[in-house]
Amino acid sequence: MTTVALDTGVGPLLRSWRERSRISQLELALRADSSARHISFIETGRARPSEEMVLRLAEHLGVPMRERNALLVVAGYAPRYTETALDDPAMGALREGMDRLLQGYDPYPALVVDGMYNVVAANQGIARMTAGVAEHLLVPPLNAMRLTLHPEGLAPRIRNLREWRADLLAQMERQIALVRSAELRELYEEVAGYPVEPGPGGEEWDGPSSSVPFALPLVIEQDGRLLSFVASIATFNTPMDVTVAELAIETFLPADPGTAAYLRSLAS
Repeated sequence: MTTVALDTGVGPLLRSWRERSRISQLELALRADSSARHISFIETGRARPSEEMVLRLAEHLGVPMRERNALLVVAGYAPRYTETALDDPAMGALREGMDRLLQGYDPYPALVVDGMYNVVAANQGIARMTAGVAEHLLVPPLNAMRLTLHPEGLAPRIRNLREWRADLLAQMERQIALVRSAELRELYEEVAGYPVEPGPGGEEWDGPSSSVPFALPLVIEQDGRLLSFVASIATFNTPMDVTVAELAIETFLPADPGTAAYLRSLAS
């Protein structure tokens, strides 16, 4: 996934991250056990930060792991964090753990996506949810955003599509602002350009907001039933590999008793 240009000095890049975080040089200096003067010198190129200082500033600025590697390279150091493919033998325990987690969550839908929203693992709950979508959307790498918002995907079956679509696009916008990926921006422009068809009966359904007050649900037709889910996203704690840092586990909980009862019946 493309990140920041490497021909930009590390000082301006760090300043950009600081300004995005909306903190002053003094505040950053206090967090990083440095001085505002030294931070200023780094940002203007008058001082070259040590490898440790680059990593310390990146941590306090909330810089994603992939971009931390980029900052190190720009500063003249080797990347600190590996990027190991999921099919590498070294990732065997991780893959097994994710598979067990997803299988244990069934019949509730659950999946794992990478930083480009490509699905790297999913359970039978997701397979049931996506049954009937266009075959070309199921060709690997299967992309969760395309699958959800494409007119030949789940979109025609999502009863509160405008709400759910707006939430997904806002999520992508936050991610783009954080990582500034050209590929992610291209994906966003693609899915944001998909047409939004009218709801059943030619009008938008406004039920979810009142029926599920605690979270925005995904209300979707499945097997002739109207099912309602709330989504939860989890990431790995203290990752030391770029691939692992960009993985997210998304699970869908029943948002009403009818959905819960139907899903329990699938497991019995």
